[in-house]
Amino acid sequence: MNTVELHGGPLDGWRVDVDAEDVYPWIAILSDHGRYPGGRSLYRPDAAGVWRWERDLRPEEL
Repeated sequence: MNTVELHGGPLDGWRVDVDAEDVYPWIAILSDHGRYPGGRSLYRPDAAGVWRWERDLRPEEL
């Protein structure tokens, strides 16, 4: 596990653990801070390895 800092979006500045071995590097965190209460905020690493917000997901999308 690696700890990364999230950038942009509703969870900016949060530090979370991610699996460095995952072939699909993204994380969708349950969040009431995003656009959809009870939904999730999706983050993934950019080309430089910085974990950036992609979008918010409705509760039924994941």
